[in-house]
Amino acid sequence: MPPSDGSDLRRSAYLLLTAAAVAVAAAKVVGAEGVLEPSRYTAPTPDGYSAVPPDPPRYWPKERPEPTPAHSSNDKSRWATVRALVEDGTYAIGTRSYPDGGNPKRYRDEGIRAEPGYASTDVVLRPLDEVDKGKAVTKEFYSSKPPLFSTLLAGEYWVLNKALGWNLDRDRWLVIPTILLTVNVLPFAVYLVLLGRLLDATGKGDFGRLLAFTAACFGTFLTTFAGTLNNHLPAAFCVLFASYPLLRAMAEGTDMTPRGYLCCGFFAGFAATFDHPAAAFLAAVGLPLLIARPRPALLFFVPAALIPVLALVACNVIALGTVEPVYDKFDTPWYKYDGSHWSKLGTPQGKGLDFNDEPTTTYAFHLLLGHHGWFSLTPVFVLGLAGLVGLGIRSAPDVRKLRTAKGTGWTPALWAAMTLVVSAVVFGFYLTKTKSYNYGGFTSGPRWLFWLIPLWLLAVPPAADRLARSAAGRLVCAVLLGLSVLSAFYPSWNPWRHPWLHQLLEYTGVLRY
Repeated sequence: MPPSDGSDLRRSAYLLLTAAAVAVAAAKVVGAEGVLEPSRYTAPTPDGYSAVPPDPPRYWPKERPEPTPAHSSNDKSRWATVRALVEDGTYAIGTRSYPDGGNPKRYRDEGIRAEPGYASTDVVLRPLDEVDKGKAVTKEFYSSKPPLFSTLLAGEYWVLNKALGWNLDRDRWLVIPTILLTVNVLPFAVYLVLLGRLLDATGKGDFGRLLAFTAACFGTFLTTFAGTLNNHLPAAFCVLFASYPLLRAMAEGTDMTPRGYLCCGFFAGFAATFDHPAAAFLAAVGLPLLIARPRPALLFFVPAALIPVLALVACNVIALGTVEPVYDKFDTPWYKYDGSHWSKLGTPQGKGLDFNDEPTTTYAFHLLLGHHGWFSLTPVFVLGLAGLVGLGIRSAPDVRKLRTAKGTGWTPALWAAMTLVVSAVVFGFYLTKTKSYNYGGFTSGPRWLFWLIPLWLLAVPPAADRLARSAAGRLVCAVLLGLSVLSAFYPSWNPWRHPWLHQLLEYTGVLRY
């Protein structure tokens, strides 16, 4: 038998790490259960209840809640839509009726969203004056989440319901894990396999490749959120799937095949339907292709990208009767109805992280280096930043040569510059778009940035390989990886909780929202 070379050993390590990571993700799915933590509830006192912590007060339920594998308002809102589509044939997840003809203070809520297992803050109510021009006495509740993802999930639930007789409410311990295994865990396995191949094709040294791959397995929040329904994992997977044919062609110095253009365009467009700011990635990948290779880009990339985007628009029109996403209706009656969590915005009751009004500079700091920081919680990306800057500053000549370049026109330097620009655009978007900087609510990391994770992992090897030249450098890399794993596994039972840095600051009294 011939001796194994370094690539065989590295790929064996990839295989073992993938098996362990996928098993961890699967365990998070099949072992998930929403739990109540006493620390999140107001403690009773002889005179009633103490004001803090938490503030505003949150009271322990008087009766035992119904067990559920769902965790938070975020995923319950989506599950309610999935159930409504299959069982009721509608996107509406409940109704609010007014017995005396529309008095806003007298109403009755009914339907799925009124059931305890589906109570959620991520719900909008169609305003009365937008239903039958003010004559209606019944309004409908909808999930505030973009409807395409829930529509696709409803297709799988329909199959489970019709073929096996499973019901999302009665058989939630069968339906929810089955669907999560197909949308979170199986794509995660494919994601790791393709990422390993890209690291082999684009990396130079074994240490950097293994560090990036180990971080992908255990040191990012994609692992953390594997046990809950969310849009961030599919968005990150789609970014990697879109990047794969392009980066493989770049590494080989060839052009993409028509299938490669189709795959790149479809998944780049699909990513934008899961996380709307990923439209920046779609544009940043598509524009250079249109310049360097206009014919295949127009014939294959653009039509493929339009498929998921148009599907999202169609679902939005069918569900809500409007092209604009319901997110654009924030701070309107759609969100600020009587009893809504978001009606507290701008009132004395609007307390806590959801209604944070800190200065933009403070928010920017915490989103990068603070309690929800991209670099403070996953410091392995500091290595990625070094790699991106090192390559990105050399990208100007490649931009000028796009029209005459071989292959797809893409180079490692141009890809690094694209990652930096897209990351900066997305970061700037969240600094300017929100009226209150809430960091994504109760979440263990900067979840609005999660779809960028595969792009930054691919940038880790160059800086890691440089540090690997010394024992001290390898130790630094190990420490950065270890801290990233700590952040990813800190919320072991529920990813919809504050990061360890945030909890540390609150516990020591340094900061409280």
